[in-house]
Amino acid sequence: MEHTISIKSQAERKVTDTKSLPFGKIPTEHMFIAEYKNGEWHNAQVVPFHDLTLSPLALCLHYGQTVFEGMKAFMTEDGHINIFRMDKHYERFIKSLHRMCMPPVPQKLFTNAIHQLVQLDGDWVPREADGSLYVRPFMIATEDRIGVKVSEEYLFMVVCSPAFQYYAKPLKVKVETNFVRAAEGGTGNAKCGGNYGGAFYPTQLAREAGYDQVLWTDSVHNEFIEESGTMNAMFFIDNVLVTPQLSGTILDGVTRDSLLTIAAAKGITVEERQISYEELIRAFEAGKRVEAFGAGTAAVVAPIEIIAIGHKEYKCYIEPDAMMYQLQKELFNIRKGVTADTNKWNYII
Repeated sequence: MEHTISIKSQAERKVTDTKSLPFGKIPTEHMFIAEYKNGEWHNAQVVPFHDLTLSPLALCLHYGQTVFEGMKAFMTEDGHINIFRMDKHYERFIKSLHRMCMPPVPQKLFTNAIHQLVQLDGDWVPREADGSLYVRPFMIATEDRIGVKVSEEYLFMVVCSPAFQYYAKPLKVKVETNFVRAAEGGTGNAKCGGNYGGAFYPTQLAREAGYDQVLWTDSVHNEFIEESGTMNAMFFIDNVLVTPQLSGTILDGVTRDSLLTIAAAKGITVEERQISYEELIRAFEAGKRVEAFGAGTAAVVAPIEIIAIGHKEYKCYIEPDAMMYQLQKELFNIRKGVTADTNKWNYII
């Protein structure tokens, strides 16, 4: 079925200093919205940004049928707009929808919606080297009925906001061995709202103790590292890049996948496997150079300076020659069009 997108534009706000805007607080002029009813998608529109009107009975408000994605658009060196790895984000979006019993969005509709919106609000893409336009596709269940059931009506939407550095300084993280983020068979590898809501309390406790984030461990042994906050966890030890292998409890991060691909192309040994906090302790106590960092769309590469394991803190390597910064630079150059896009990751408007 063909989905024609109508566009209702309004005059652009004159914003000359996007860098001073807090992340995710100020939207661009427009948004995309489409309705799902009677088994089909209808009324696909790019419209001026506005608040939604939902029934208090809307199922998304009660039973957690919400899924989202996060991607970025960049201004390339030659002045074009590049939406990075849109196909990979679409693939993950569809997997999350399937896990949450929500209808798929046709890929052409997904791609065209983002293309039209980003093109219309292209003046919001920061020109600064460290800036990007954060693009948030999401879907919510809107059927107005109290009752534990799969919704029959949905809204698919896309909104945008300028973005700069997510973390201003290297992080202090705490290995979490009491609370868990996800368990096998659960929704840990879906990008659904409940995963994030359930993580707030342990993260809040960690922040009260002086840490920025937690390093989650597995739900069975509370021993093997999984993720860190909104990021995949990665380590560079003994010239090997190590990250937990994908499972039902770990999100298939697009930045994670990009960095692993870049590292392999540079001849770096890559290992996707279990890594326990005991292995980290042994590396630290042996005096090895340990790099630890988070990888995610918002954070990109977030250096970790301190890892607290139990009552002891260990210091990671964050000097300028760290491998994580080299990988970050390679990724930056691909997205900005400085380095050839041999993996066909860039969607150029």
